[in-house]
Amino acid sequence: MEISKPDVKFNINEELFRKYWRILKLARTPKKEEFSKIALVAAAGVIIVGVIGFLIYEGMLVLP
Repeated sequence: MEISKPDVKFNINEELFRKYWRILKLARTPKKEEFSKIALVAAAGVIIVGVIGFLIYEGMLVLP
């Protein structure tokens, strides 16, 4: 008994292109207000992580 491979005829690159194209059609550029809110939240996150890192660094210098 011989098992044959299924005859599937689709191009993987074409399928990926369709998925990416669908996402690109849904995407839009943010408005100025939306962009400024996103930038503010990202900057706050960077500052918080930096402060936590600095406090850990200073704690390591004090605790040897």
